Amino acid sequence: MKIVYFAWVKDRIGIAEETLDLPADVKTVADLLAWIPTRGANYADAMKDPELIRVALDQEFAQPDAVIGETHEIALFPPVTGG
Repeated sequence: MKIVYFAWVKDRIGIAEETLDLPADVKTVADLLAWIPTRGANYADAMKDPELIRVALDQEFAQPDAVIGETHEIALFPPVTGG
């Protein structure tokens, strides 16, 4: 599964995207946000305030209870502000 990171999430993790096999127990967006910080200090730093992270599954905004299922791309990014 392709995971794409944007803005300060990308900066803190240190990469723009990666392809991963998610663990079997990562079934929802909330599961994903709980699992990512276990991957290392840079991931933990990026996810220290998970309520700030927005997630899109195949370019559609997703709530924490959304099932990842057959998603091809997951995007993680901070809140978008206008200007």
